[in-house]
Amino acid sequence: MQGKRLLRSRNDRVVAGVAGGIAAMLNIDPLLVRLGFLALGLLNGFGLMVYVVLWLLVPNEDSAAADARSQMRENVGEMQSTAEELMQRVRGMFNS
Repeated sequence: MQGKRLLRSRNDRVVAGVAGGIAAMLNIDPLLVRLGFLALGLLNGFGLMVYVVLWLLVPNEDSAAADARSQMRENVGEMQSTAEELMQRVRGMFNS
């Protein structure tokens, strides 16, 4: 029997799908994983650091990247577009 591969979820994501992917791999509720990241983040900031590293290194479940280098480029591009989208939302909140 072969284990499940860690992939970021496209269907169960709040930010990048890291928690959804971990939950799918472990066959648990994604809320538990999110709460774990939140607890680690509030305790010592480690949860945020781990989340960002996993976002950078773990491929999306529908990734077309052929090698690790192109995978990281794809993930960095997604990080940039997510950050830009978040900034637009924040600006919209203050401009209203």
